[in-house]
Amino acid sequence: MKIGEAAAASGCHLETVRYYERIGLLPAPPRTSGGYRDYRPADVDRLRFVSRGRDLGFSLPEIRSLLRLAENEALSCQEVDQLARGHLKDIRTRLDDLQRMASELERVIHSCDGGECGQCTILETLRHAPASHP
Repeated sequence: MKIGEAAAASGCHLETVRYYERIGLLPAPPRTSGGYRDYRPADVDRLRFVSRGRDLGFSLPEIRSLLRLAENEALSCQEVDQLARGHLKDIRTRLDDLQRMASELERVIHSCDGGECGQCTILETLRHAPASHP
């Protein structure tokens, strides 16, 4: 199948398919005599795997590792489990951070009285907030 068909079948954007080829997540498919890429069902499955990994928030290096592990059925699932657990821990940390940010932003928004910009509590909070990140 041509690239547009592979993109549609996998749910990936056409340019994303090209990008995944360029960075080596998807092997370059053979070309037809007319020079078109000729994708196989296995390529579409791989694109779906990568896309689903991205949907779950895995980074491209993590997906590369997962692909390597998925391609070798003799390997233990332990490495996949460790990678997924580490990723879940990172997600939970980000969720906690986002919750703290939302709470602080909500507090600042509620303290806004809608007055003049020169006395805006939201802008003042941004100007005078303690630096918490290096």
